[in-house]
Amino acid sequence: MSNTDILFTSESVSEGHPDKVCDQVADAILDAVLKEDRNSYVAIECFATRQFLLIGGEVHTNSKVDYEKIARGVIKDIGYDKDELGFNYKTLKILNLIQEQSSNIRQGVENKDYLKEGAGDQGIMFGYATDETEGYMPLPITIAHKLVRYATSLRKDGTFRHARPDMKSQVTIDYSTNPIRIDTILMSVQHDEDYDEKEFKNFIHEEIMKKVALDFHMNTDFKVLINPTGKFVIGGPAGDTGLTGRKIIVDTYGGSAHHGGGAFSGKDPSKVDRSGAYMARYMAKNLVAAGVASRLEIQLSYAIGKADPLSINIATFKTSNFSDEKIMEIIEKVFDCRPGAIIRAFSLRDPSFRYRDISNYGHFGRPDVDLPWERLDKVEIIKELLK
Repeated sequence: MSNTDILFTSESVSEGHPDKVCDQVADAILDAVLKEDRNSYVAIECFATRQFLLIGGEVHTNSKVDYEKIARGVIKDIGYDKDELGFNYKTLKILNLIQEQSSNIRQGVENKDYLKEGAGDQGIMFGYATDETEGYMPLPITIAHKLVRYATSLRKDGTFRHARPDMKSQVTIDYSTNPIRIDTILMSVQHDEDYDEKEFKNFIHEEIMKKVALDFHMNTDFKVLINPTGKFVIGGPAGDTGLTGRKIIVDTYGGSAHHGGGAFSGKDPSKVDRSGAYMARYMAKNLVAAGVASRLEIQLSYAIGKADPLSINIATFKTSNFSDEKIMEIIEKVFDCRPGAIIRAFSLRDPSFRYRDISNYGHFGRPDVDLPWERLDKVEIIKELLK
């Protein structure tokens, strides 16, 4: 690295990563509960370690859901199906400590008038968009997600031999060159004991790293790191404990934007950690697509039990084509940030997608899932207001 390099790095993890195992179980439970009772209130947390899964949290619902069955199904789908992996859906112990949600919380959220529904918690959340990629996402996290998503698909169809579920990627982009370049790609991929290391690493380099780089029309002469410790047999919850909500930067913008600290998985949309963050992304993406700025970050803040956000703040990183006052004027005219309005606009209690499906590989800029907060349906309205 030279003194003139401007490097930025983001990471992603696969669905077999222990934290992501927990996120998926939590969101699968949320899906099942909302399917039977759309008015449920859910806040699920999971903890996973060798041959053990703890499911805790608070739920208020009329649904009748077999939490343990759902968890085992998720773990099976990921590929943890052998005792030698140290985490086997058939034999692991599951402890269910889910309890009824506090009525003190619920009384501030429930309201017959959806526009008066209060936020399910206090907090701050950020949305971000940039025009550096087609999906208005930062390039490092976009490439990092695709690496592990693609590698996982090859593992599951049998093409990527000897690979196990737990994987990580990390992508460093050099922004000092024109055009920008990939400086380094790092991948750590869990593998069988009886594998050919040279063949395994060559497959990752040639069939995953280079292919993904070419998909983004990027250089392939980047620096390569594959399983830097030399061996990665013990992985998943047997190698590291997993917790729900511990990959919040992976879930969002890879560190390119601020983060309010709240996780998404296991939470129904009354929790503004989730719905507020989706709304902030929707606002930022539509505004950037309309030409307001090349980069835009929006902060929202809420108080528990209150519908209107306490504050809305914007940052354009010196890329704006309009004044902050003009941008705020447009936001106030175009976007309704009350939790009930967000939930209804995005159908978050009757989603067209599964929450479980977006618990991996990011909640934003997804080319494989039609997400309502990713739609660019406010662009023309914004353009008219800019005239």
